[in-house]
Amino acid sequence: MSANPVTSANADTEAEAFHAIGLSCSLTVKDIEKSLAWYRDIVGFVVDQPYERDGKLRGVALKAGAVRILLNVDDGGRGWDRVKGEGFSLQFTTSQRVDDVADRIKKHGGTLESEPADMPWGARVFRVNDPDGYKLLISSPRA
Repeated sequence: MSANPVTSANADTEAEAFHAIGLSCSLTVKDIEKSLAWYRDIVGFVVDQPYERDGKLRGVALKAGAVRILLNVDDGGRGWDRVKGEGFSLQFTTSQRVDDVADRIKKHGGTLESEPADMPWGARVFRVNDPDGYKLLISSPRA
């Protein structure tokens, strides 16, 4: 009988399995000022650390609770017109009411890809895209 390709790699013991305690991500953006304003002013992230080189903003670390995002300026090394965020999404889980977060985004000029809705797995979620097309799903447990 052949091994299950989904579970066989971790079949040894749970003690040997990978145990992460956090996740941060780095996103390459076309316009750092526009992306910074979107994450900070529309979504509600807080600036943790700006990174400048030769007097120009080249990156910025943002935080929202325990979540960290690093925005980096695209240097054009892989072409200026390359698609960003294709086949990739970030899910943020919050203890806040998802409807309140969605309302804040809309109130500050953001556009939702989907309105908050209850999912069969017990979460309430909505979707939004950042200025570079990175897809964000924001969720909370259903009350």
